[in-house]
Order: sequence, then C-alpha cells, then structure tokens
Amino acid sequence: MNNLLELKGKFEQAKREGRVGGPKLAKDREVKFETIDKLIKELEKINSFWQKQNLLSKALISVYYNTIVAKSNRMKKIFSKGSLHSNDSIVGARFLDERHIITHYIPYDVLESGIFNLKICSEIVKKEFDNVINYDKFNTITINDDRLKNYKDKISNTSFKQLIVDVSFIEKFEIFKNPELEQKTDTIVTVYKTGENIKDILEKIGITLFPHKILDETTFLLTPDELNILKREAPYLISMAVSDLSEFTKEDFSLLTEENKLSIPKPKNEPVIGVIDTLFDERIYFSDWVKYTECIDKNIPRDKNDYRHGTEISSIIVDGPSFNKKLDDGCGRFQIRHFGVATGSRFSSFSILKNIQNIVAKNRDIKVWNLSLGSKLEINKNSISPEAAILDKIQYDNDVIFVVAGTNKSEKDVNTKLIGSPADSINSLVVNSVKSNGEPASYTRTGPVLSFFVKPDVSYYGGEKNEEIRVCSPNGEALVCGTSFAAPWIARKLAYLIHILGLSKEVAKALLIHSATGWDKISNKSALSIGYGIVPIRIEDIINSKDDEIKFVISGISEKYDTYAYNIPVPKEKEKYPFIAKATLCYFPACSRNQGVDYTNTELDIHFGQVSSKVGGKIKSINSNFQNDEEETYLREKDARKLFRKWDNVKHISDVKKEKNRGKKVYVEEGKNNDFWGLSIKTIERLNEKFGENLKFGVVITLKEINGVNRIDSFIKNCNLFGNWLVNKIDIKNRIDIFTTAQEDVEWEE
Repeated sequence: MNNLLELKGKFEQAKREGRVGGPKLAKDREVKFETIDKLIKELEKINSFWQKQNLLSKALISVYYNTIVAKSNRMKKIFSKGSLHSNDSIVGARFLDERHIITHYIPYDVLESGIFNLKICSEIVKKEFDNVINYDKFNTITINDDRLKNYKDKISNTSFKQLIVDVSFIEKFEIFKNPELEQKTDTIVTVYKTGENIKDILEKIGITLFPHKILDETTFLLTPDELNILKREAPYLISMAVSDLSEFTKEDFSLLTEENKLSIPKPKNEPVIGVIDTLFDERIYFSDWVKYTECIDKNIPRDKNDYRHGTEISSIIVDGPSFNKKLDDGCGRFQIRHFGVATGSRFSSFSILKNIQNIVAKNRDIKVWNLSLGSKLEINKNSISPEAAILDKIQYDNDVIFVVAGTNKSEKDVNTKLIGSPADSINSLVVNSVKSNGEPASYTRTGPVLSFFVKPDVSYYGGEKNEEIRVCSPNGEALVCGTSFAAPWIARKLAYLIHILGLSKEVAKALLIHSATGWDKISNKSALSIGYGIVPIRIEDIINSKDDEIKFVISGISEKYDTYAYNIPVPKEKEKYPFIAKATLCYFPACSRNQGVDYTNTELDIHFGQVSSKVGGKIKSINSNFQNDEEETYLREKDARKLFRKWDNVKHISDVKKEKNRGKKVYVEEGKNNDFWGLSIKTIERLNEKFGENLKFGVVITLKEINGVNRIDSFIKNCNLFGNWLVNKIDIKNRIDIFTTAQEDVEWEE
C-alpha cells in the first residue's frame, strides 16, 4: 500500500473581479402591470397593520418568491433606501413547495419608499410598455431612454430596471405566522432577530422571562400557557419553536447470561475523547480510564438504567476492540472525560444546551466529542434544531469536532423517518448504522437536513439482530444495536487522525468521508440513509491507499475570494494523464439559525482538475463545475445545490470508474509552462459580513492510475522539482513514535 501524502505549499489569493453590467431580466420571465399593482396593495395592507401596533419599532415582512432564489436574485431595490440594502434586513428564510420565503425587518420609511417606487414602476409599465415587460422589451431600455425621461426626477433608469427584476421573482408579500406551534410541553422558542429587547417585548404582552430561561438574545424557554399568550398577542414574532422535552431514540439490547471478566492496564498518555451522555457507572472495570463529571441536579432521583447508555458508549471508546474482534480498528485505547447530562430516556434539551456550552468552554484541550443522545422527533424541514445550532457554533468558534449519532426509529415506525436532533448539526460528523452486508440497519432514519444538506455524513457498524455490538454495561456484558453504538467507533478514528497523526479537524473529517467513498456515482437515495458511504474498519485503510493510487491531503485558509494553486504536478504517460480522480473538501462555516433554510453563512466552491488551454488556462474541474466562472453563465439555484452542493460544507467530486477509462489529454498553451493540475477554492458570502475570511479548509485527493501502475514516486519527485510542494509521507509507525515521545515527561538532572 502507498502512504498518505501531505502536501505543504503556498496558495495564491485573489480578490473577485467586479462584474460589469446592470440589472438583467431572465429570458423566461416577464412582469405585468397587474402583478406590480397586486404587490403594492399587499404592502399597503402590511404597512397599515404595522402602523397600528406598538411592540416593534420596525416592520416584519415576508417575501414569497416563486422559486428557490439565489443570493444574486434576491430583491435588491424594493427594501433598499440610502445606505440600507435589502440583504441587510433579512432575519429569516424557509422553504414552501420548493420556493423561498425570506423575512425582512425594515424601518417604516423604507417600506413606504418601496411602495412609492413600485407605484412609479407600475405607472411606467402601464403607460410606456403596454402593460407588460418581457426579456426583449427589457433589453431595449437605455440610459437616456425617451420613455423614462418624464420620470427621471422620481426614479433612475437603473433603479426602474432593478425593480422589474425584483418583481419578476416575487409571488407575494405577507406577514408570516408560523403554523408549527402546537406544543403541549415546555417549548424552546426562537423569535426573529430584531435587535429589540425581547424581555421588554414579552413583558408588554404579559410574559415574564427569567434569566435561567434565556439561551441567547432570540431563544428562550416558555411554558404551554406562555406560548399560548405569545401566539395570541404576537404570533408574527415566532421564527421557530420546538418541544423542550426530548425522548431518547431506543436501541434494542439483551444481556448475556455469562460473565466475562475483563482486565485493562493503567492509562498512560493516550488521547482523550469527550463524551456527553447519560450517567457513568464508576464501578466498571475500565473506570481508571474515565474522568467522570456529573452535570445534573443532585436532587434528581436516579436508577440503574440511568447509567447504562453512557457507560456502554464509553466502553466502546476505551476498549471496544477487546470485545469486538471483527471491529478491531488498530487505533488502540483512548481515555475519556465523561459528562453525565441526562437520566433515563427523557431529558430537557434546554438544560443540555446550557451544559454543553459550559462543558466545552472548560475543556478546551479536548478536540473530539462523542454525542450519542438523540430525539425521537423528526427534524424540522425549515429550521435547524437549537441543539444542532449550538454544536455548529461551538465547532466554528473552537478547534473541536462533534461525532453525533444519526438517531434510530423503533419497530413501530414502518415508514421512512427523518433523523432527529442533534443529528441535523451541519458541522458535526453525523453517523448512521449499517448491517455487516453494507445495507442500512433496520432502525435507520434518513436525511436530508433543510431539504438539502447531506446527513448523515457516513455510516458504520452499529449492530443488527443476530450481529449486535458487544458493550460493557453496569450489569455486565451486553449485546446492543443502534446508531449510538456506531458513532463512538468513528470518534475513535477521528481522535486517532487528530491526536496521533497530527491532522487538522478539517483534514481529518475530509479523510474519513473520503475513505467511505468509492469510484461509483453516489445515488441520492443511498446518500439519504448512509451518507457518503461506509468508513473502513481498519485505520490503515483510511490513511493509506492502494498501490495504483496516490492519496494526498492539502489544507489551507481562505483569505480572499479565490484561494488557488495551479501547480500540482500529476505524472504523465505519453502526453496523457493516466488517472481518474476524486476529491473531498471539508470546512466549518459560521451558521445563522435565524436565517432558517439559508443556514450556512459561507460557501466554499471547489474546482479541481487539469489546467487546460481549452478553458483559457483555467482549471477544467473533474465535475465540470462552471459556477463562478468569469464568463456569464446562468444556473438556477436549485440546480446549483443539486449538481455542485452549493452552500454545503462538505463537497465530494469524482470521476466515475468505467470498464475502460482513457487517459486525459494534456493541454498546454503554447509558450507557457502550465503542464499541471490545479486546485481552486472560491469563497462566497451569504451575508454582507465577511464570515469566510481566514476560514480553514481541508482537501483530500486521490488519483487512481487507470493501468494499475504505481506512480507515487514520480509524483513525489515532481512535487519537489516542479510544483514547489513540500511532501511529507504520513507513516503510521513514525507518527506513533513522535506522539509517544511528545507525551513523555522529561526529568532534568539537577
């Protein structure tokens, strides 16, 4: 097998070149006078409503688009005035029948300005364009157009054209009232981010909000009676609401009748994994390997079942291969810091959210966290759960990664069931379970998240009837199955990659996902249940590659729009590249739960392939990605998400292995030395704030030689001679020796 290679070199950074030209109307769109008039009436009605209320200082208005709308096609003019742009006022987004609903919070004068501008626009369309503007008419409008000269004191030609483009994507305006509010238990409520003091607003309608019930500036806990008051007095404030009382997804288990006494040596310098789960039984044989902290009120009653799940999870992480020989991963043993945050099968999500924030803040040396708690309830299709949002924020702010179980369905659930929170965490590595034959386990629940994001990320072996996982419980050895018991195996591998091999969390996550992929096209149906694939059992099979493959990792930081390297020296044979290729990109973006379905703030778009004169000396990406090309291209937002995973923080692109793959022709521009492959990471911001600046990313690339030849030595030589890359071989034995030496205590002679 070939060693994994780590390439270290310099990425170039380039700003985005400004695109010329004014507003453009799509060929398939037209705007009628009647449509504009209808929108005016809707805005006037909304304005009248807000003028009569006294809870908010501005107006909440939802824009119903007629498609899934790209950022570039969101309205730019109607809710803009002076220095305030429409994008600045967005406070929420959701989907309805594959259409966007985007909510704005705007000053009254901006609303009235929008109404005024639309009235001018309506008059122009009616009088000067015979009641309708289509693509052809739109393109006849010039800077000094005589048809608009009588309106130049009221509106510019550019503003008029932008209004037309805005209207072409809008179906209606409305004050959105969340229909998903039937809760019979305490409820975690999120209101729109208005910048106003929510405590003061709630007090005006008769709700007193105490500090211990507040999670952040927009999220808090309400009783059923308090929620009813809010629904009656100010339903328009509610962006999202979920039940606080969660119930564990159950796993099937049975105890073995025989007793197997196990022993374990004392811990030394093994890496530490954090576990957040139910309580831990300190009488267990491996208790020396676990530092246990109980995070629930001492007055809460406990029984023996409260200790079972958490103890079983920790047993896999510490010593799982000792009693699951078929799953011996070669990763050794791990120490644990176990935090008991819940008892039994029911728990308060709100309480756990507060605990997780405090736990991670006080244990910053822990890089990998295992979270095998999950809700029976399905995730919301239009919003991320509060639990997942907290995990995503923690992972963006800190150098940590969570491994989260994909949650289970019961035998009573005969139909497909969406995963439960917190398995909708975008930044976490979410793990589902498969049978030994690779098929989804009987209890498998499915993605996607927010109708789009691939979750789970990967799958692993979590047990099935007659092929259960062995664990150590407080009552002895047990046979179990569930995604809860697939996740800790992945946490072990992730901790090995980060602590033993010294890889970043971005590269480690990408490497695990990359190892789960093959050379066949990943079907959408398969991805819903097993993600990108099944992670190999042995750590060597994750790290190393076959003799006819070259696998290497590159990490970088996005500083500007384009982070690129056009100097990857892929070996040639007879003026052809005898390779097919695949690449996996991972990054941990800032996320905004208040933005609803438009959750991730930053998009990193990957282009990888040969540098070709056919495309102007640019990268000819292996997935034919033409997003963000300088040439004018039109791609619907829905298609960009489907084809190129736009806005997803995991990107996997690949050639498909065929019975007879042919080498790729070498394209070299005459007189130029660009006989290379290239990697380009382009950064797109959803909001005006630059969340993508200094955002870290990791890329794993595999080149497979189509004739079975081992060309890794040629690749290393080319990197050193021509590519300006420093190549490190990641040798497992050497990295273990380095880790062990680094952990030793040095005794100085006096």
